[in-house]
Amino acid sequence: MIRVAVADDQALLRGSFRMLIDTADGLETVGEAGNGVEAIDLVRRERPDVVLMDVRMPEMDGIEATRQICASTDTRVLMLTTFDLDSYVYGALRAGASGFLLKDTPPADLLTAIRIIASGESLLAPTVTRRLIAEFTNRPEPANIPARELEGVTEREREVLALIARGLSNTEIAAHLHVGLATVKTHVSRLLSKLQARDRAQLVIVAYETALITPSGK
Repeated sequence: MIRVAVADDQALLRGSFRMLIDTADGLETVGEAGNGVEAIDLVRRERPDVVLMDVRMPEMDGIEATRQICASTDTRVLMLTTFDLDSYVYGALRAGASGFLLKDTPPADLLTAIRIIASGESLLAPTVTRRLIAEFTNRPEPANIPARELEGVTEREREVLALIARGLSNTEIAAHLHVGLATVKTHVSRLLSKLQARDRAQLVIVAYETALITPSGK
């Protein structure tokens, strides 16, 4: 059973999410939070697998709550955003979010997203990654990950990391590098380990903050 917490300052929306989740096979909600402070308390108390986290909430926003949750628990965060909040994406990824959904996402897609995040994957499909890159790299924060953190990463792994940051899927990377899919998966696994990244979303951040790739894609 995948245990889910819901954090949003709109009670009606929280209730809708809860009803949807509790009627889905293999999913259950463990509680609701109306702000970031409550979200942190809820996650630390219930230890859910996934928390749906709104970006804008009173007392503490979703980004700071995500940062604290990811720093102290294994709970994975699925951010809820709207088109006009894309500027928050970069900060949320750096805080540890594993994926993003628009609030008007179809119900079936929301349930699928929860399952993807709970399985340990990041919700950054190639098309979504490209859109996010176009948005959040226009507002980069000062790099705070030293280049030396890429020491120990092989040249081929750097190639794979750059392609991940450009939004390519494993299949596309395999075709681009003319290698097998299993080989790409091995490279990705090693990158996650070497860079101590939670998931693919964090690899994108590392690629930009170490200047391996720039907003122009070079």
